[in-house]
Amino acid sequence: MSTQAKLSFSIRKARNEDCAGILECLSLAFAPYRSEYTPDAYLDTVLTPETLGKRLSRMSVFVAIDVSEQVIGTIACQVLDRREGYLRGMAVRPECQGLGVSQQLLERTEAELAKAGCRTIILNTTEPLKRAVRFYEKNGFRPTGTVREFFRNAGISVQ
Repeated sequence: MSTQAKLSFSIRKARNEDCAGILECLSLAFAPYRSEYTPDAYLDTVLTPETLGKRLSRMSVFVAIDVSEQVIGTIACQVLDRREGYLRGMAVRPECQGLGVSQQLLERTEAELAKAGCRTIILNTTEPLKRAVRFYEKNGFRPTGTVREFFRNAGISVQ
């Protein structure tokens, strides 16, 4: 993929035909952190065809698509109640990181949740994902102070 192709992309709701691309994107994005996760936590992060199908049925899943229709990024969101939304599963292919894909994915989900009336957005992340924590903090998210155990890994809640 050329540099120009990486810069030219669009965001849209995921379709069934995007499933393989979403799974590949999640796998590539989280592969460097695999040893930091328990096997169950890693599988919960990168998903399987079955768990992705469940996510698609329960959440709004978005994809960033390059000019060749390749999935280069993904994120999901869900309205928890009339005032609170939840983000899950943001991933950007390694060769596309740092090019604004995550920013546009976040902005799309924030708009989707705002349209649904959400005034607060929460997400959970884990200790190894320091770059993700910095990204969310740069975008106005703040740690809640809540630390939970996710599959024996520390999880950090932010909003």
